[in-house]
Amino acid sequence: KMKDKLYILKDNLSKNIWYEKKYQIAPYLLEERGKYKGKSKLLLKPRTTKEVSKILNLCSKNKISIVPQGGRTGLSGGTIPNPKKNEVIISMEKMNKILSFDKYNFSITTQSGCTLLDIKKHSQINNTYFPLNLPSKDSCTIGGNIATNAGGSNVLKYGMTRDLVLGLEIVLPDGKILNTLKEIKKDNRGYDLKQLFIGSEGTLGIITSAVLKLFPAPKKKGMAIVALQNIK
Repeated sequence: KMKDKLYILKDNLSKNIWYEKKYQIAPYLLEERGKYKGKSKLLLKPRTTKEVSKILNLCSKNKISIVPQGGRTGLSGGTIPNPKKNEVIISMEKMNKILSFDKYNFSITTQSGCTLLDIKKHSQINNTYFPLNLPSKDSCTIGGNIATNAGGSNVLKYGMTRDLVLGLEIVLPDGKILNTLKEIKKDNRGYDLKQLFIGSEGTLGIITSAVLKLFPAPKKKGMAIVALQNIK
């Protein structure tokens, strides 16, 4: 029974990541527009990759379904658990640290729960530029951006999110940790495994950290509005 399986998690996980009261879980059950609503008996908020690994290992062994969440700004219902109360929610919001910054190599390493706005601000302070730009940047997380391969308003010049990722740390469904964190821009060694997980929407594993590509800060900005009478 699901109730018994949840006790297995409770007995093996630290108390500070465990949330089971209805008022604690309620905000994580609703999609932004209110079109999708789910149910869940348990919300977990890990703070480290090891905790994510332990959670997924326990869930895999005990056949417990999980729903990973970032900033919950998506509008397709992908972060909402089903109504059967048999899925555990894993929110990455506590893993929100910027781990390192390399101004010479133009890269930044962050945990997946960092908001896009925090990454952009940190880059700007250090006179660099992270080009991914979305209306939800103050609340969407980089893990969610990577998991959905977000585009944004700068996509024509700088590419999709997959073009801005140098390396990833991912926890696989059985709890094993795949570490492809690297800052090398030219690397032809074997398969580029990180590309499998970019755009996979959490179906292949949970992204815990990422190395992102930065650019020199733009010296000038301009805006043009072009009005056209027809498509031709």
